[in-house]
Amino acid sequence: RALNKMEDFKFDGKERLPVNYVKGIMQPVPTCDIWDQIWNFQAKPDDLLIATYPKAGTTWTQEIVDLIQNEGDVDKSQRAPTHIRIPFIEWVIPSIRTGLEQAKQMSSPRTLKTHLPIQMLPPSFLEKNCKIIYVARNPKDNMVSYYHFQRMNKGLPDPGNWEEYFETFLAGKVCWGSWHDHVKGWWKAKDQHRILYLFYEDLKKNPKHEIQKLAEFIGKNLDYEVLDKILHHTSFDVMKQNPMANYTTIPTEIMNHSVSPFMRKGTVGDWKNHFTVAQNERFDEDYKKKMADTSLTFHFQF
Repeated sequence: RALNKMEDFKFDGKERLPVNYVKGIMQPVPTCDIWDQIWNFQAKPDDLLIATYPKAGTTWTQEIVDLIQNEGDVDKSQRAPTHIRIPFIEWVIPSIRTGLEQAKQMSSPRTLKTHLPIQMLPPSFLEKNCKIIYVARNPKDNMVSYYHFQRMNKGLPDPGNWEEYFETFLAGKVCWGSWHDHVKGWWKAKDQHRILYLFYEDLKKNPKHEIQKLAEFIGKNLDYEVLDKILHHTSFDVMKQNPMANYTTIPTEIMNHSVSPFMRKGTVGDWKNHFTVAQNERFDEDYKKKMADTSLTFHFQF
């Protein structure tokens, strides 16, 4: 579809956004249509970028970062929904402002978000030596979370049933591409650039330690009282009730929380409730092959 057609596209909850490919990576068509603008996005040296594979703890990290920057001032973090506070640079929803437009109108220092694999990151972020926070989540839980997210989000393809989705995910035929390539690509880049590489499982296990790490990376010196406050306000249960963080401000035609809530479980090991024994064996074999060329390791349970 041409862009002018896309602008006529209205989310009535019946149709989903169509997808296409940019540089071999699946993306919603509206993103493909403005790819040149995204690729040429001009980062500023004081931009902070939060990068993740979808459903790897992105919103959680955004909330933590926003509270660190505001030194634990909860009222400030309530100023607007997540996607307004921290623009999602490659995201385009017809009839809603694009992440690019939002980012361009924002005053510095900006905090931005992307799900792009490293090879598709607008080059200016690395050229300007921006600070980047990358969060990775174990692929089994990531797959489950992404599956439920696609079920409720009309901005992404229909995932089909669990068996079908399992195959789709393994083949990397999902938006933003293969999980394996994504986490490996960013892992490889982390030593050449200002990238803080974190793990969802560490954030779950020892949140205070990871929040402290984030604060240091951002350049904020926070006392324990503030850290405790941030810890509380970014806990799953508190965020789930927070309309500025739980995506309930997005129209139901786009995200239908009655199909599956945006903030569903936020746990480690939920994959065990979805994977069959055969699927698990198949996954492990595939994982071993695809991760043979990296030092990156993941925790699949506690």
